Amino acid sequence: MRRPTDKKRHPVHDEIRAPVTYLPEYLHEEPLRVLRALWACRKKPGFTRALRRFFSDLPHDLSRNRFRRFGQAAVLAHEWPVDAEWLHVHFIHTPASVAAYTHLITGTPWTISAHAKDIWTSNDRDLAAKLQSARWAVTCTAGGFQHLQNLSGARQNVHLSYHGLDLTRFPHFDGPRLARDGSDAVDPVRILSVGRAVKKKGIDILLRALASLPEAIHWRFTHIGGGDELAALKKLADELGIADRIVWTGAMDQKQVLENYRQADLFALACRITSDGDRDGLPNVLVEAASQALTCISTNISGIPEFFVSGENGLLTEPENPAAFAEALRATITDPQLRQRLGAAAENRVRTAFDHRTSVAELKALFETEWEKTP
Repeated sequence: MRRPTDKKRHPVHDEIRAPVTYLPEYLHEEPLRVLRALWACRKKPGFTRALRRFFSDLPHDLSRNRFRRFGQAAVLAHEWPVDAEWLHVHFIHTPASVAAYTHLITGTPWTISAHAKDIWTSNDRDLAAKLQSARWAVTCTAGGFQHLQNLSGARQNVHLSYHGLDLTRFPHFDGPRLARDGSDAVDPVRILSVGRAVKKKGIDILLRALASLPEAIHWRFTHIGGGDELAALKKLADELGIADRIVWTGAMDQKQVLENYRQADLFALACRITSDGDRDGLPNVLVEAASQALTCISTNISGIPEFFVSGENGLLTEPENPAAFAEALRATITDPQLRQRLGAAAENRVRTAFDHRTSVAELKALFETEWEKTP
C-alpha cells in the first residue's frame, strides 16, 4: 500500500487489525530495501519474464514511474509472505502495473478492482495486457465495465459490481428537514458539496452557477474537503462576489460529514471529464447524500445516470454548463416539496439497490469461484 496523506481518519480505518506493509513510495527513499529485493528476485524463476515485460513496456512509457513500478514489484515479490496465495489490487493503473510484474516474478495469481480515473487515464494497450494477465477484473460502473470488456480477450472475466454503502454507518435520518425556500436572508437554503478540490469535481462550475442565481434567492454553500485547487477556488469565489456566503471546512471524518448531510437542504456536485480523460465513476458522496434523503444535483456523465434518473430521484445537467446547473439549483432551492420528493426517492434507491452487503456477496462469490480453480 501507499502511505496515507490524509490527516483525517474514518471509523472503519480504526477497525483494521491486519498488519499493513507500505511499499517504498519512491525508490531513492529506501535504496537498500530496493537493491536487496532486486538481488534476491534475480534467483526467482519468473524474474527474467518480468524483465522482458518491463523492457517491452518501456517504449510505450519511458518514465520514472515505470522504473518505480518495477522496483516496487521487486520489493513486493521479495517480501511476499510464504503462505500468501493470492494478490488482489485496487486500481488498474499504477497498482496493477506493480501487481502484474509481481505476478510474473512469483507466479502468484492476481485479480483487479478497477474504478474510474485509473481506467480512463490509462492507454488501451496497457489495460488489455493487464486484463489478459489477471484472473478477473471487477469495476463499479456500467461504462467502465463495457470499456474493459471491449478490451479483454475473455469478456466473461470482467465483472460489474456497484460499490454499496454500509447502511449501518448511514442510517435513516428521522430528524426534521426544514422547508427553506430561499426567501429568508436570515435562514438561507443550505447547499453542500463534499469532495477533493480537483478539476474533475467541477467546483468552479458550481461556483459560477451559484453566482448567477437571482439576488432574491438566499443561500449558503459549504464545501468539505481539501485539494490542490482550494486556493484557486477561494480566489474565484472572491472574484464572483460570493465569498461571504461560502464556508470551506477542509477535510472532515465520516461522522462529521454525516452530520453535515443531515443539516443541508441539497447536495451539489458538478462533475466533468477533464482533458486527460479523468472523471469520477459514481461518486460515493452522492450515494451517501442520497442515503439521508438529501436532494442531489449533478451531471449526466460516467456512472451518475446509473443511479439518478433526472426528475425522479435527483436532477442532472450537462457538464460544463453553469447556466443549466444554476437552473437546477433555482428549481430545488425554491421548492421544498420537490426536494422532499426527490430526496425520498433517492434514499429508497440507496436502501433497495446499493446496500454494501450485496457488493460484498458478489466479490466473495468471485473469489470463491476462482479459488476453486486454483490447484
